[in-house]
Amino acid sequence: MPAPSDDDDDAALFRAAIGPVKPLPPTATPPQKPRPRPAARMAERDEADARSEFQRGLDDLAWREAGDALSYRRDGLPARLFQRLKKGQFSVQDELDLHGATAMQAETLLRQFLIEAHAHDFGCVRIIHGKGQRSAGEVPVLKNLVDRLLRQRADVLAFHSAPAAQGGTGAVLVLLARR
Repeated sequence: MPAPSDDDDDAALFRAAIGPVKPLPPTATPPQKPRPRPAARMAERDEADARSEFQRGLDDLAWREAGDALSYRRDGLPARLFQRLKKGQFSVQDELDLHGATAMQAETLLRQFLIEAHAHDFGCVRIIHGKGQRSAGEVPVLKNLVDRLLRQRADVLAFHSAPAAQGGTGAVLVLLARR
């Protein structure tokens, strides 16, 4: 039998000194204020940076006039496909009308529309931005916004103002990359 250690003797002496133990009744924890949600400072900073970059992009961009045609072709896209897009020979699988939207609303709507179009694997969509003839300062705000946003998207292969029968310079046909 091992010899009792000093630790065992101390514990036994303590228990003998205090006697029997009676547990305390359970109590409810006192109410506390809810902790504030942590601030996503990095996300807020990223958002502010993106907005300032957006504004710089608007400042740097050569503004299109109401009658100007929008046109963009990504490197590597065959010229024959781009010519078909210009002539409106692709079947439009979905359409977004931005008439009456503010620039901020239009940006949100356009981004969401392109995400959904890509998710549905649409190949060609039409975006109606209007000609901007009623815009303040004679600058077509939505038209320029659409032009800038489409150029930045990796899933946009090409776009061109629609033929006259499909909206002319008030609409743009967009050729999207497949998944």
